[in-house]
Amino acid sequence: MKGEIIAVGTELLLGNIVNTNAQYLSQKMADLGIDVFYHVAVGDNMQRLVDTVRTSLNRSDIIITCGGLGPTTDDITKEGVSEALGVKLLPDKASIEKIKEIFKAYERPMTDNNIKQGYIPEGAIVLENNNGTAPGILVEKDDKIAILLPGPPNELYPMFEEKVLPYLKAKVHSTIRSRMLRVVGIGESAAEDMLKEIISSQTNPTIAPYAKDGEVHLRITAKTDNPEEADRLIVQMEQKVRSILGENIYGYDEESLEEVVLRLLQERKMTLSLAESCTGGLIANRLTDIPGASASLMCGIISYSNESKTNILGVKEETIRNYGAVSSQTAEEMAIGAKRVGNTDIGISVTGIAGPDGGSVEKPVGLCYIGISIGDKVKVHRLRFNGNRKRLKWNFSNRALDYLRRELLLL
Repeated sequence: MKGEIIAVGTELLLGNIVNTNAQYLSQKMADLGIDVFYHVAVGDNMQRLVDTVRTSLNRSDIIITCGGLGPTTDDITKEGVSEALGVKLLPDKASIEKIKEIFKAYERPMTDNNIKQGYIPEGAIVLENNNGTAPGILVEKDDKIAILLPGPPNELYPMFEEKVLPYLKAKVHSTIRSRMLRVVGIGESAAEDMLKEIISSQTNPTIAPYAKDGEVHLRITAKTDNPEEADRLIVQMEQKVRSILGENIYGYDEESLEEVVLRLLQERKMTLSLAESCTGGLIANRLTDIPGASASLMCGIISYSNESKTNILGVKEETIRNYGAVSSQTAEEMAIGAKRVGNTDIGISVTGIAGPDGGSVEKPVGLCYIGISIGDKVKVHRLRFNGNRKRLKWNFSNRALDYLRRELLLL
């Protein structure tokens, strides 16, 4: 079955609110095995809404609208869907009585326009709203299904879970399952090139790469008649992908790079200190966003100035004078100094040029050195990225965490 989501409200088009309802509904419909091919947002205009609903019904089996069920004149979803379907709006006695009871319970006067919420398309099923005044609506006509849900998430989510989900489960007989593989250290084009034979020959499951925040996410999706078969297909595809990408895959689904790094540190009972220059404490911030980070992260130093590099971390003045603050030599001494100051097993350093100023031909904006000191060994990595200051800082921090992850996998 093909599904479509129509979000109603001019405020969406103006960017005043984010359409989180569409994301939620798409995830739920995918779990049911319903293919969602379109998301549509339409403003509070009757003709445009009617045209949109008609177009959606022509190409989809199920449409779900969200928003526009309130009492005001710009709440026109029921009216628009009814016109598109060619059915009348009629008063529903039970719905109107419930609206009156809600206002009475809250000791609030009810204006006449609230009665509007109790009008229902002819032949529709009323979806009771236990968290607001606007009932939801379910209409079946000419082998098409229209489901009208209120816009507020605290009303839409429970109504979908309690009323719509059981109804749709009885209508569909397939399952869509997916798993996200999170990749770091290679770009989207490189990942796609490495997987080109799999991607070009894919049928079921499918695999789709896309870039996000210095990483590549690979979504493996399988559609079958039962969840167990879908899971089996996903595992088979994951094994093929892992055999090609190997340790570039760091995690799954919503798992973050910093979560993986902290887990590896805790499994190995190792501690970490940081010396951050160009990242300004971003690595420490990412790690400390994870509960339990204090078991592994002992010390974070923002050595932004040359003086702090020498006075706190023990970087030699001649090192900075001869090679500069952004150099492999300085990164090495910073990593050693971080480990010493924090009295930890590992020291990480980051020094670079985040721009937009400060670059040169020899040391351009986007240049970064990352040092890792473990035991009596130190490794320094030289990197170059493009982007604005914020993006560069994120990429520097991402790669530092990834290098640490790879080193921990060797221990």
